Amino acid sequence: MPAPSKFAELRSVRSPLVRTSWFYHQTVSGPRRQIGRLSLGTYKFTRRAWSKTFSLLITGAFYSFGEKSVIQSPVRIVGEDLIAIGADVFIGAGSWLEVVDQPRTSEGPVLSIGDGTSIAGTCVLSAACSIRLGRRVLLARNVYIADHSHAFEDPRRAVLDQGITRKEAVEVCDGAWLGENVFVGPGVRIGVGSVVGANAVVLNDVPDHAVAVGVPARVVRVLPEHGAPV
Repeated sequence: MPAPSKFAELRSVRSPLVRTSWFYHQTVSGPRRQIGRLSLGTYKFTRRAWSKTFSLLITGAFYSFGEKSVIQSPVRIVGEDLIAIGADVFIGAGSWLEVVDQPRTSEGPVLSIGDGTSIAGTCVLSAACSIRLGRRVLLARNVYIADHSHAFEDPRRAVLDQGITRKEAVEVCDGAWLGENVFVGPGVRIGVGSVVGANAVVLNDVPDHAVAVGVPARVVRVLPEHGAPV
């Protein structure tokens, strides 16, 4: 015996509310869903196309810029001629990359981002001495890394007018993962394959293959070592 058609099913339903809902989903919801999918697909395509085009246009401004790397706009960039970006790097929208207090005669990059690194967005990398991100590092949103501090010793002057102090190199090694809202201060080394939990304030080194959390960050676990990622 053949299955009843959808119209037959509709006729068997006496509730006007159910009939109205069925009619809406068949005649209105379907086209709206198609329009929605088409609109969202178009938006995603244009965003990807613009990000890739923008990245291609700005490559020559940097100390170096690797293949297949993408920087999403809007982005704030200062001192790009002293910033080296590896291959297949992703830098999400709203990020801020800057080199401060450096003469343009400096040899080599001051801020370096390794191959395959992914920066989710709205992150700040502020280098006055040296910041190095290794290969395949993962930064969640709102990560802030600085290799310097603001001077504030003079109470008669605004902090904004006192410049910067305590310039010490920062390194985030291969395969490390920094969670959302992490702050990394001057002189810190975060080891190979290490994990820093969300909202942590890292003021001291984190060993290789360790998990660190808290304010200030402390090591709570050491992971099995499998070597640095390639």
